[in-house]
Amino acid sequence: MQASLSRPVAATVLAIALAAVGLGPAASPAAAATIPAGSGSYTDSRPAGASGPTTNTGAPVTPKLTAAAKDKPVPTNDWWSSLAYQRYGDNPYSTPMYGHPLTYQATSGGLEVGYPTTPVVVGEGRQYEYAHKADLTVGLNGLNSPDTKADDWSDWTVTPYWSDGTRTLRTTIGHGMPFVYAKGSGGDARITTAGTPTVFADNGNVLGITVAGHHYALFAPTGSDWAVSGSTITAGLGGKDYFSLAVLPSTEALATYRKYAFSFVTGSKVAWESAGGTVKATYSLTTEAKEGTERGTLQALYRHQWLHTSDALTPYTYVSPRGTMKVRESASFTTSQKNQGVLPALPASSGVDKVRLTGYLNEVANASDPFSGASDTYWTGKALGRLAQLVPVADQIGQPGIRDKLLGLMKGRLQEWFTAGGAAEFSYDKTWKTLTGYPASYGSDTELNDHHFHYSYYVYAAAIVAQYDQAWAADSAWGTMVKTLVRDAANPSRTDAAYPFLRGFDVYAGHSWASGHQGFAAGNNQESSSESVNLSAGLVLWGAATGDTGLRDLGSYLLTTESEAITQYWFDADQQVFPGSFGHDTVGMVWGSGGAYSTWWTANPEEIHGINVLPVTGGSLHLAREKAAIRRNIAEMERENGGPAVEWRDLLWEFESLADPAAAKAKWDAGNAGYGPEQGESKAHTYHWIATLDSLGAPDLTVSGNIPTSAVFTKNGVRTYSAHNHGSTARTVTFSDGATLSVPARSTATGTGAGGGDPDPDPEEPGPSTGNTFRLKTGGTLTTATDSAAGADTLASADGVNRDGTPYRPTVYEIKKVDGTLAPGASTAFRLRVDAGTKVGLAPQVRVSYDVTGDGTFDRTETFRYFATDPVTGWEEYTQAVGTTAVTGSLADLRGGTVRLEIWSALGNGTSQVQTGTDAAVVKIPYV
Repeated sequence: MQASLSRPVAATVLAIALAAVGLGPAASPAAAATIPAGSGSYTDSRPAGASGPTTNTGAPVTPKLTAAAKDKPVPTNDWWSSLAYQRYGDNPYSTPMYGHPLTYQATSGGLEVGYPTTPVVVGEGRQYEYAHKADLTVGLNGLNSPDTKADDWSDWTVTPYWSDGTRTLRTTIGHGMPFVYAKGSGGDARITTAGTPTVFADNGNVLGITVAGHHYALFAPTGSDWAVSGSTITAGLGGKDYFSLAVLPSTEALATYRKYAFSFVTGSKVAWESAGGTVKATYSLTTEAKEGTERGTLQALYRHQWLHTSDALTPYTYVSPRGTMKVRESASFTTSQKNQGVLPALPASSGVDKVRLTGYLNEVANASDPFSGASDTYWTGKALGRLAQLVPVADQIGQPGIRDKLLGLMKGRLQEWFTAGGAAEFSYDKTWKTLTGYPASYGSDTELNDHHFHYSYYVYAAAIVAQYDQAWAADSAWGTMVKTLVRDAANPSRTDAAYPFLRGFDVYAGHSWASGHQGFAAGNNQESSSESVNLSAGLVLWGAATGDTGLRDLGSYLLTTESEAITQYWFDADQQVFPGSFGHDTVGMVWGSGGAYSTWWTANPEEIHGINVLPVTGGSLHLAREKAAIRRNIAEMERENGGPAVEWRDLLWEFESLADPAAAKAKWDAGNAGYGPEQGESKAHTYHWIATLDSLGAPDLTVSGNIPTSAVFTKNGVRTYSAHNHGSTARTVTFSDGATLSVPARSTATGTGAGGGDPDPDPEEPGPSTGNTFRLKTGGTLTTATDSAAGADTLASADGVNRDGTPYRPTVYEIKKVDGTLAPGASTAFRLRVDAGTKVGLAPQVRVSYDVTGDGTFDRTETFRYFATDPVTGWEEYTQAVGTTAVTGSLADLRGGTVRLEIWSALGNGTSQVQTGTDAAVVKIPYV
């Protein structure tokens, strides 16, 4: 909804200037219409005729909070936001909330809990869902609450609250939590199941039940006893006020889960650091022992997390819309990833025709309306982003006049928005504790949608201005307004009373959410993950340009984390997340319940594939990490489109150039004359991007620099190193392959070379490998490193079906970018240790596959005969000596190739294990 373009000039000006600088909480004046912020200002009341948050009928809405939470800033745009935002007037409880592995929905009688394990493909094959379906409801006898409120929350947990005047119930739920912790008064604990449960364990206060094929454990205080009557299960609390339940990965897991039944989670917190080219994050839960002294717990890690942790994991796993979740027995874990670099612009190259580029730049700079009529926050932001990309390009080719003209246009428009009282301004809502730009769009006002999308462009544009004009970016000038937008969209402070912590970024899910109210049966959603990354990249550049290392490192954490989430959950790069029945290689939108091959406004394949690419900037380089996925993505777009892109061809050319610059350049050469740029793009930027990558090669994400504003490109074995130094003194940047680059103050530098030895090798993201013996490493990687920790991974059950020859829920180990010469007469060999415990009739099976060029297509697969395990606990050795059962394709020299080992249960009805991290867990390939 777009608000009115006019508003009266604010009548009252704050008499005492606020001293707030940085991102800490600022005092809120009692009666002020205009609040100064450096040279800028915003208002504390909406423009005349404009709207704030409403229900679906247009009625104003206020947060649903208990008295204990009423003064806390509400993290709208979260996985559980419907608890606090009553979007639909007839539902005062919540819509389905997807915590994973569990799903939840608040009702009058308590909390529905489900564990969806079977995907359903709907919408003519365009959407896959693990939709919420209640297995049981957690409540109290007689509870009939008129609503549910948010009582407390932390980084990824929340406590819903029910009260009917006689009974009260609080439950604590969260991402990755197999437990639901409940505190109640006024009635006995009551569990209502969706059907008559099967009891598999009854130990008084501990009850094991199976409902709808899922196993749960119910825990009442010691001395209590669960009573089962049909689908109703109750327990007196014996004067206590607590009970809990857990979803179990198997009935055998009951003893392990029982240990933590009364270690109640009270909070969750992430801490991050970015140093030396590495981003580390630690995810911790705080707990309270309701009985005994146990303070530990169990956490289920998403794929984007367990791929990047070296912490020990249990054999337990869960199904989720994001692929397999793996369980850790601890209250914390740490992830470590290479920093995903950001550049203000691609570096200078000989492939760019400066005369031609100057012509393209002048088309933008001299346009009659460089902002294309934009008036609302989103489209103004897009226009600012288009200009921002061209400023360093103009500077790079020696066109200071064009550079300064573009900077002037950007400053002028930013200052208009950053000053209260004009046709465009920002307004603070004290009730919802949010800053909204008016004129608004796409529900950024009435639904609190998309603030991170819209404001990303302002922060990014301001960062480019700051690169060239530090005085403009000072807190006393326009920097305070930039930071105020950051406080709204991505506030790093948990103590700021004016804005919530990281409003839209879900630290555990690894990505942002777009809806402010989360009022959908499928949970929350995010369409344009790339516009979320645009904010992270803007924070990196703004922090670097202004010397704010805290914001710079926040941007690095957000970008690096979301990059892996995009890789796995939007692009399914490892092909381990999307259900086989889905039939697509990418999704336009991720939902709490799954993903959809769609957009909000069109079914055109170009937009579906392009919406997670735009805007293309120096913050888009992270997409180049999975080049095979890009090739699959483009190929699918062209299949669905009936041919190459037409409407968004520039975006998709730029996307393709991250994997195959020559192919993208050929498409540009053939089609650049007769197209209109996408509204956030320009011919100047597209030409510079494609010509530069064609000259330097695609980004090489196997190498990283020790500052976040650096990147590497590779072509024909030659690496080009690039870094921008925002500082006032020269510095040397060191890259992970040993190369160094001297970068003058406030400049970009480039250099070439083959690189040296990697002083800090990362087996999770290896560089080109020439070894022919690889260890299996927990986390799904093959590595030549010999210092990986010993461990074990769980092989999923064959579920009683003969899976001989066909991988079924396989555990996959892979290494990419392998070079090797085929050894005549050699063949694949492996040595694995497997154990089925005391289970009878299990049989692990191995398939080894080779993609010799790394293009995403496996040229050779070798399926070996299964190995029948014995029902005695202890490792057994499984080798290639069993012989092959099927071989397809042929081998050739590996040139940046991929080697994959899959192991699965071919027979039986139970899980088994395979050892990792030792010399007894290796595959040897027939290459030298």
